[in-house]
Amino acid sequence: MKIVMAKTAGFCMGVRRAVEMVLDAPNQHEEPIYTYGPLIHNPQVLELLREKGIQVLNEVPEAGTGTVLVRAHGVPPDTRQRLEAAGFRVIDATCPRVIKVQTIIGKHTRKGYAAIIVGDRDHPEVVGLLGFAGNRGYVVDSLADLDRLPVFDRAIIVAQTTQNTAFYAKAADWASRNHPHYKVFHTICDSTSKRQTEIQRLSETTDAIVVVGGHNSGNTRRLAEIARRTGKPVQRVETEDELDPQALSSAGTVGLTAGASTPNWIIRRVYRSLEQIPLRRAQGWRRMAFAVQRALLLTNIYVSLGAGSLCYASMKLQGMDRNFPFVLIAVLYVQSMHILNNLIGTKADRYNDPDRASFYDNNKALLTLLAVTGGAVGLLAAYTAGVLPFSLLLFMSLMGLSYNLKVLPTAIMGGRIRRLRDIPGSKTVLIALAWGMVTTLVPALSIQGGLGLGTLLVLVWSTGLVFVRTAFFDILDVQGDRIVGQGTIPILLGERQTLSLLKGVLAVLTALLAAASLCGWVPPVGLALSLCPLSIGLVLLAHERGRMHPGIRLEFLVETHFILAGIIVLVGSVLV
Repeated sequence: MKIVMAKTAGFCMGVRRAVEMVLDAPNQHEEPIYTYGPLIHNPQVLELLREKGIQVLNEVPEAGTGTVLVRAHGVPPDTRQRLEAAGFRVIDATCPRVIKVQTIIGKHTRKGYAAIIVGDRDHPEVVGLLGFAGNRGYVVDSLADLDRLPVFDRAIIVAQTTQNTAFYAKAADWASRNHPHYKVFHTICDSTSKRQTEIQRLSETTDAIVVVGGHNSGNTRRLAEIARRTGKPVQRVETEDELDPQALSSAGTVGLTAGASTPNWIIRRVYRSLEQIPLRRAQGWRRMAFAVQRALLLTNIYVSLGAGSLCYASMKLQGMDRNFPFVLIAVLYVQSMHILNNLIGTKADRYNDPDRASFYDNNKALLTLLAVTGGAVGLLAAYTAGVLPFSLLLFMSLMGLSYNLKVLPTAIMGGRIRRLRDIPGSKTVLIALAWGMVTTLVPALSIQGGLGLGTLLVLVWSTGLVFVRTAFFDILDVQGDRIVGQGTIPILLGERQTLSLLKGVLAVLTALLAAASLCGWVPPVGLALSLCPLSIGLVLLAHERGRMHPGIRLEFLVETHFILAGIIVLVGSVLV
């Protein structure tokens, strides 16, 4: 089965902005924190907000304290005034596209225009828009409603931002034929228009469609309606548990899209479930290969083998031949640290990778034993290699174990930064530095006793590769990390800016190793290894263009580049 995901699936700009504002509110505004009405039409997001202590106000009380965030749909002006009069601090999280419609309505109704709003009468956005129209607002959701309206001397027609574009075009045509003096404003959000155009195209080129989103989400319902009109089977689900795998098992190509209020972690979970449907009927090597991939990733065996391969490649680039003990140290250190951090970080995995979170919850004792044993054996191997590698590895292990512990003084940032993980961007940087040290620095200091130009170049190359790998996974996990308060680089810089940064880093690493090899600072095999960052860059580009989506295959492919580095060096050693 081929899965084609819509480029526009998931949070739109307005919803993303509102969710981020609410998640950031406890650190920026007076508590308790409320939203006026449900923030967005997605039960999973609303549930996590409840878990974080963010409550919902459905009515304006006589008096209150704390902060109220106006939801993305907006509210009538008098509602905001009453909230402020009750004693709340009001933060406006209304979508900027909705604010634009509110402004159009307010400006024209003050001049005596009637405001005809094409939308769902009971939708909170439409209720808010009516508040800006005063007694001059009229809501219609069919051509019959339009025909029943009185004739106005002056009127404007606007649309709910998530309205069906095809129906609004009919409303505009009705106005041009019957009341050409009415002003028609095209207020459907660009994101909505793109989603509806894309689902139409996707439905025509696939065998079945899956639409993910809240059952009470209007824009999600309209996506499913557009898909059904093509005659293709459509499944509209809130979570992966509602999928009907049997109904999709015969589909050669499945299109996947999601409403504007659907978080990425729900889409990923649905994608992963779809990814596994063919395996239920597959036999032989295909089913076994997928199961092996999944097991290697869940247990971190594959990532640790990648660290060993990177260590082997780094040592060969430095002209070192006595490599086995250090390759073993790299494998055991990375295996141990990644398992321990996954055991501690299952809260984030609940959103980013629930399959992994479940695996670690069910096998906690065994995985803890494996991590402790691996770490101890790695330290023993380092001790047999010398005092210096043992001391470095012990320091790195203590740093890794203390990552989630409150070890920093309360004087830093007024006590807001007590753990290494609280430092913005620390996760990506520290993982990259740890890999760089164990794969490049530890062998160099142990065997050569110092750092030459070649070692420094290789250190930059290996650390840079791991930085890109980790930051790319952070981009995929950005929404879940924000929920649990993990300040990763994509959260600090933004996803697009981070992706641009990573592509720049990969370009530099490619040029650096190629130049170092041509100048004789590293062996000739460095020229072949310069293809590794170039290949990772192609994967990032494919993901950016919507050709690769978060799933087991993408994760496995990224980790394979480190295995590839070891294979390139091994083949080069055999041929030379």
